Amino acid sequence: MFKKIIFMGAPLFAVPVLKVLYQNGYPISVVYTQPPKKSHRGMAVNPTPIQKLSETLNLDYRTPLSLKNNKEEYNYLKKLEADIAIVVAYGQILPKEILGLTKKGFINIHASMLPKLRGAAPIQRSIMNLDKQTGISFMKISEKLDTGPICNSYPLNILENENAENLSERLSLLAAEKILDIIDSIFEEKVDFKLQDESNATYAKKILKSEGKINWTESPNLILGKINGLYPNSYFVYKGERYKILKAELSSKTGEAGKVLSDKFEIGCNEGAIKILEIQREGKRPQKINEFLLGTKIKIGSNLKDD
Repeated sequence: MFKKIIFMGAPLFAVPVLKVLYQNGYPISVVYTQPPKKSHRGMAVNPTPIQKLSETLNLDYRTPLSLKNNKEEYNYLKKLEADIAIVVAYGQILPKEILGLTKKGFINIHASMLPKLRGAAPIQRSIMNLDKQTGISFMKISEKLDTGPICNSYPLNILENENAENLSERLSLLAAEKILDIIDSIFEEKVDFKLQDESNATYAKKILKSEGKINWTESPNLILGKINGLYPNSYFVYKGERYKILKAELSSKTGEAGKVLSDKFEIGCNEGAIKILEIQREGKRPQKINEFLLGTKIKIGSNLKDD
């Protein structure tokens, strides 16, 4: 029987799921994504990765600024009479009246083992929390954020020193691998949705820009978790210039917090140190540490807590 599927998503994380649905002949009636954004320099307008893929695949797409109190989109979706909606990092809270417009509900793919790490930044927070495992959950959307009943969850181990970009890619591929079976099971009514255990709920709040600054008085593990979890946006400021840390590892050195301890750019932390492997000076391209050290004025004995 012909089925009508709505897809909602925006970032690169959502691309493998839409791609696998299309490649396997699942009928995408319409794609919803976020409106294009202007670049920081105000020149180019950047569509989302999902909009770009929709254009490539010749899929109809819509980019409303909001679905709240949006009669045009409500009427469009109601007229569509879709069977199911698949939502992957869409970036909007769906209003109650919209959630009633498909026969099998709105199924969200969330990048954690719900009810753990509900919210906006589960991938980043899992790494920053020094978790050893995360995963993906398939959930029927309800009014409150990430609280709906779950039909399936799939765990994934976090690799040693893995950053958020790599983990996000692996989770999105896992979601793409499982989505077809999930949809088929829902249509065949072979799946049970179970309520989440509220007593185990934790939250992954939105990342603030201020969190990116390294606090050298924290432990090496927590600093490394921040570098990997916020990749590529963790940084320190030295003599008025910002330096992004792109890759680092634990060091066996010990010394004063924030102090450069060796010519290998090992930096003291609370009860240990980290060794920076890749760095990006403000306004410059990323560099491996050996190249960076050839031209930097940051030497052994410098203290990166100075600013």
